[in-house]
This record gives sequence, structure tokens and C-alpha cells, in this order.
Amino acid sequence: MSAFRTQAAPNSSTSMTPTFMLVGMPGLSAVPSWWTIALITVYLLSVLGNGTILWIIAMEPPLHCPMYFFLFLLSLSDVGVATALMPTLLGLALANAHVVPASACLLQMFFVHVFSVMESSVLLAMALDRALAICRPLHYPTLLTNDVIRKIGLVIAFRCLGLHLPLPFLLAYMPYCHPQVLTHSYCLHPDMARLACPGAWGAVYSLFVVLSAMGLDPLLIFFSYGLIGRVLQGLGSNENRWKAGQTCAVHLSAVLLFYVPMILLAIIDRLRVPVPRPAHTLLSYVHFLLPPLINPILYSVKMKEIRERIFKRLRPRKIGCAQ
Repeated sequence: MSAFRTQAAPNSSTSMTPTFMLVGMPGLSAVPSWWTIALITVYLLSVLGNGTILWIIAMEPPLHCPMYFFLFLLSLSDVGVATALMPTLLGLALANAHVVPASACLLQMFFVHVFSVMESSVLLAMALDRALAICRPLHYPTLLTNDVIRKIGLVIAFRCLGLHLPLPFLLAYMPYCHPQVLTHSYCLHPDMARLACPGAWGAVYSLFVVLSAMGLDPLLIFFSYGLIGRVLQGLGSNENRWKAGQTCAVHLSAVLLFYVPMILLAIIDRLRVPVPRPAHTLLSYVHFLLPPLINPILYSVKMKEIRERIFKRLRPRKIGCAQ
């Protein structure tokens, strides 16, 4: 704690000190080599996989439709989250740097949550897209026009930036009653807000942001899948039911991959479940780093259009000689 200029007593109020202290994975500081290699490998594979998805969708006009537009935004948010996490994770892995400047911490917090809420919003939009395609197949082309898709994209952007733009400023000027020691290897606004004095408006607004996005979105997503399940039960043919269910399987896997670790972390934190620190930290890494790694694999393997166009782009072309 020598890196802090001031120490906040439990009942005293201080302004934000110039640095935050991060907590890494217990025991990994003794074996930095394999931890660094694993971290960099996961990041590079995530960027490669999502970059391929972005490239294929951008270069193939037949894929310029609502489902692939949302997939494009999902891959963009995955790359953004993984990239925003890397500065502090690599600092811990390479240099065991637990101290991070407050300004850098606030900046990382902003981008991590902007891209996380973007991913949550896109997963919700994809669920609504699938619900309309299955529940209202005849009206689907007229309901999700290009103009509607553009408006949905603007709403997602406004939601991400509008919700989180005030947070760095509120957290920077909140009164703090606890030492600025975070419980993760990166800066998250609930983690920072819990250090504030009771009743601080920044902490209240932080809770509102969490509930309005990460609390509401999974409820609406599972409601959409409830509607889809009811329609699938009404299909007479098992083959038709299977084909319709296959269109949702990949997206449902991405939803579970994103929300299940997040919900488990929330339960552990709120109910004070006695979980070992390494398990808690590993679960937080899974929540942020596993979806960017697995999502491109899911969509490339399960979606025939993406898979075929990847093979088409990567297949070497025969070059003839001019006569």
C-alpha cells in the first residue's frame, strides 16, 4: 500500500488518490512465463477469429442482412472487450504491475463496460431477430428493413455511450471511505463504486447502469426464447422443429457463454459465497476472455454461410500465364 499518497480510514471521506491497486491471479506471479504465453495466445486467437468474421461480413455483399449485421457488431464488441482488458492483464503478467494510475483505470473501466454493454445489447437484438424470424416469418422482411437496422445500431451506440459517459467523471469526484484496492485484475465500475462512501451518487448511478443493461437484457433474451420455444412446440414435423431450432442454437450458446459466468460472479459477490480467490478470479477471466475466443468458432462451425465464405476466401486461386 505504499503506492498510495493517502490512506482512507473507514469513517473518513477523501478524494480519489492518484493510483489504484489491482489484484492478480494468486500464485501466477511465481510462474509468469506460461501465464504470459497463455494470455497473449488467447488474445491473438480472439482477434484473429473475430477479425476473420468482420472481414468476411464486410467483403461479402450476400451477408449484408440483419443477422450478419448483428454478428458483425458482436465480433466488434468482442475485440473491443479483449483489447481494453489487455493493458492491465499484460502489466500484471509481464511486470507484476499491481499499481495503475487512476486516469488509466477510469479509461479502461469506460471501454470495458462500453463494449460489454454493446455485446449484451447485440445479443438482445439477435434474440429479437430470431424471435421475429421464427414467430413472424411472413412479416420478417418488412419488420427488419435496412432503415430499422440502422436505427437499432444507433440505439445500441447511444445506449453504450450514454450510459457510461458520466461514470468516469462521477467516480473521479466521489468521496471515498475505503483504500483504493480493487478485487480484479482490471478496473470495473461496480468494483470501484463499492469503495465510495455510503450514499455517494456515483455508486447509485453505477448500480443503475448495471441493472438497466446487464439485469434487463438477459430477462428479455430468455423471454424471446420462451416465445420461440412455444412456436417450435406447435410445429407438426420434427424435421421442421429441428431446422428452426438449429438457427437459434449458436446464438443461445453465445448467450449462455456471456451471461452464466456474469450471473455466477454476481451471486458470489452479493451473497458473500465462500469461494476461493483463485476460483473467483478465474471465473472473471472466463466471463471476459472466453466469449471473444469461442464465439468466432461457434459461428464459423455452425453457420454454413460464414464457413463457406471463409473457405472461399482462403482457397488459393489459380493464376494463369498470359499468352
